[in-house]
Amino acid sequence: MLSSVLNSERAIQVNILIMRAFTKLREILLTHKKLAAKVEALERKYADHDETIKAIFEAIKKLLEPPPIKEKKIIGFRIEK
Repeated sequence: MLSSVLNSERAIQVNILIMRAFTKLREILLTHKKLAAKVEALERKYADHDETIKAIFEAIKKLLEPPPIKEKKIIGFRIEK
């Protein structure tokens, strides 16, 4: 964090923005965990209800999962061995 070492106005502003970004990221992660916990609690509460509600919970769980990681394409010339 070079911006915390430098003593210019711009470096100070950059440092503040970095701290705000990490704070916002932490809030989003905590909110996501809380949302997942609430969905689990609702699922347990209504577990014996009909199949439509179960399908809704399954769809919500799929939306809460992180997207799959795509393989990166190798850029450049390669010689196959």
